[in-house]
Amino acid sequence: MTVYIIGAGPGAPDLLTLRGSRILGECRTCLYAGSLVPAEILTHCPDDVRLIDTARMPLSEIIEHIAAAHERGDDVARLHSGDPSLYSAVAEQVRHLTKLGIDYEIVPGVPAFAAAAAAMGIELTVPGVGQSLLITRVSTLSTDMPHGEDLAALASAGVTLALHLAANQADQIVDALLPHYGADCPTATVAFASRADERVVRCPLVELPGALAAAQIRRTAVIFVGPVLAAAAHPDVTDSYLYSHARMTKLRADGQL
Repeated sequence: MTVYIIGAGPGAPDLLTLRGSRILGECRTCLYAGSLVPAEILTHCPDDVRLIDTARMPLSEIIEHIAAAHERGDDVARLHSGDPSLYSAVAEQVRHLTKLGIDYEIVPGVPAFAAAAAAMGIELTVPGVGQSLLITRVSTLSTDMPHGEDLAALASAGVTLALHLAANQADQIVDALLPHYGADCPTATVAFASRADERVVRCPLVELPGALAAAQIRRTAVIFVGPVLAAAAHPDVTDSYLYSHARMTKLRADGQL
């Protein structure tokens, strides 16, 4: 028996991976967060599946359901929105599974920041403008940020930011970022990326609180901050070396083409 921790993707049912779909069809028990995972994804489950909505369950109860499935000999699909590597609360589940001696496997999914970038039609690493992406969040009612990972400290690097779980903290974000990015730095907020109700709000950093309030965006959003959001107009933008004549010439000279 194995617990498959599956990334369901950012919301669009057809962004579930082929591997995730196949495994869903093989698991007799499926635990999913009903508030985050689209019902359409559950259609991949077998007809006799035991479906368990964990949206309002504490961790202890979730583990009890998994342990019961283990006793029955059922493989378990544990569905998470986005990708399990980011803000998924998978780490504590894995600790419990390991303690109980229950095997698990993580199946990656499309992360929210990638779906959000696709919604904007942009690359987040543009030569000459920005080659780094810092994924983080701010302290809210959820887990506090560790020492040294407060937003102001992280912002000192000046790289492109992808802020998760932060849409209701726009004032705090602006206060932390203004000294490092400036009032006119481009921002883009993507709410419900890949879903039918997807929305994109673009504005300068200083206008972020008002723009999000006007759009009534308070959750399920990724906020991007950095010059890469307006890369086409950046004075230092350049083409990638990957497809350049210089690289092709060098490859031919080295006998690699």
